[in-house]
Amino acid sequence: MANGNGDGLKGKMLQQSEKMKGSQAWGAIFRPGSVFRKGYTDSPRNRSYVIMNSVLYHLHPVKVKRHAVKVSYTLCLGGLSFFLFILLTVTGIFLMFFYRPTAAQAWDDVKTLETAVTFGSLVRNMHRWAAHLMVLSVFLHMARVFYHGAYKPPREFNWVIGVMLLMLTLLLSFTGYLLPWDQLALWAVTVGTNMMGYTPVFGREVRFVLLGGKEIDSPTLLRWYVLHVLMLPFVIVIFMAIHFWRVRKDGGISGPL
Repeated sequence: MANGNGDGLKGKMLQQSEKMKGSQAWGAIFRPGSVFRKGYTDSPRNRSYVIMNSVLYHLHPVKVKRHAVKVSYTLCLGGLSFFLFILLTVTGIFLMFFYRPTAAQAWDDVKTLETAVTFGSLVRNMHRWAAHLMVLSVFLHMARVFYHGAYKPPREFNWVIGVMLLMLTLLLSFTGYLLPWDQLALWAVTVGTNMMGYTPVFGREVRFVLLGGKEIDSPTLLRWYVLHVLMLPFVIVIFMAIHFWRVRKDGGISGPL
């Protein structure tokens, strides 16, 4: 008797599921294509139609090479780097609620965050360690790509995008290193801006823009803060989108040597 009731409940749930998938709202959101049409046959061609016609599914390739799903081949370094970027974004937004980018308040806000804010120390450490791990994972990802020869045609353009993403990741880590505005940050700004000051032709102008004047002061911290939370993440998102798109267009993950 209990088994009969269970089968009846399962049947009702299946009916509700089919009714929901056949609704106009479901079709408008997911555009399921040929998979729910009458007379649908399970074939590679119809499967590809389902992927290409769906708003969400089209982000995935129609076909995936067998070696591409092996963890031992990719080590999931690309996906791990993207996950760490998302984690940095979420924890960074939390930290922004308790941080003011002024020379007089930055250090006090960091200490308050560490000692007086609930889970403040935990979130800040998550942000800090995620930044270190992202630098490491991006570097290892590029090393893996180089070792497997994935920089060769037709993927040479995507290799250049990857090198730029590595540089942007290092800049993101460096700008975040300065935000506590302690002695380490002040000397890091001094060394970094002095090095940039020796850039040919526009060195002095670049240094002046980054400092917000001739000396290190509150405008310096504000400019590096804007670089860290707005400009660099925005540029990284654009380059990551191009990077993912080129992986798709260049035939997926490169094959073994």
